[in-house]
Amino acid sequence: MPRFLRGESRCTRFSYASHQALNSTFILKEKDVHFSYKNMGKHVDSTDSKILRRIQGRKRGWVFTPDSFTDLGTRRAVDIALMRHRDSGLIRLLARGLYDYPKIDPQLGPLQSSTDDIASALAGRDATRLQPSGAYAANLLGLSTQVPMKVVYLTDGRSRTVQVGKRQIILKHTTPRNMATAGKISGLVIQALRHISRKNVDQQVIAQLDRRLDDDARKQLIKDIRYAPAWIADIFRSLAGRKSSA
Repeated sequence: MPRFLRGESRCTRFSYASHQALNSTFILKEKDVHFSYKNMGKHVDSTDSKILRRIQGRKRGWVFTPDSFTDLGTRRAVDIALMRHRDSGLIRLLARGLYDYPKIDPQLGPLQSSTDDIASALAGRDATRLQPSGAYAANLLGLSTQVPMKVVYLTDGRSRTVQVGKRQIILKHTTPRNMATAGKISGLVIQALRHISRKNVDQQVIAQLDRRLDDDARKQLIKDIRYAPAWIADIFRSLAGRKSSA
């Protein structure tokens, strides 16, 4: 019991003998205050414990937002718990409203979160779809060795830019047509080839794509060929007509 409540309890017992009726009312009020205080503490502790279990139940490298815990308590209780775990070093604040449960290297310490994990967390929070585009799409397919510090995702949500350390993750609103292939290999190939541009697509690029695509991926290209520009559609047909080298 907090000190100020213990002190009031002694005063209440001392006064009770001479003013029974008045102090009976005061005792009731004191108990009400004490009951509310205890319940509030238990609620925060309970939310904190549940959040801790959920975090530790995930693999290290998990990126998340406060919305990942809305079923465990009020937003204020969740925010307080995340602040505690951030201050303890269990989790890391990447950007406003964005955290991770970092992977730890024995020699290097906490490792950088993957760009895709960050993007997935943002997509989950905003209930939007994301499609890697530009230089990042080319890098994912092995068409470029450059790892861009500005990573652009097309989205059907609002445009925004999130700064995570030295990296910029840019969400760029686009048309439903561009998002029709979001999350599919066909969408990744379309965006990578657009970045490279038609004039720079040579046999080396085609050969690299040929090595990266399995039979299921080639079938997906044909299914989504109607969403590709005409010159990329021709490349889709060429790739689909080849057998997988895997």
